[in-house]
Amino acid sequence: MNERLRKLAEQAGFQYIKEEGIGWAGNYNASLPKFAALIVQECLDQCYNRGMNDELYAGQLKAAAYIERHFGVEK
Repeated sequence: MNERLRKLAEQAGFQYIKEEGIGWAGNYNASLPKFAALIVQECLDQCYNRGMNDELYAGQLKAAAYIERHFGVEK
């Protein structure tokens, strides 16, 4: 898992437990829906905040709109 995903998982209440090969575990307030929402938001941020002056920006905005509709993201 890359560093950014690890941070998002921690924001959603998960922690990595190294002992005995346990791996990722959730505490009492861990939330898979929150983790998923953080990942979707990160994707949208990449679409909206990258290359605003290049020839691909219109496509990025379209991709963001598709992602929002697909996951039911409310603005």
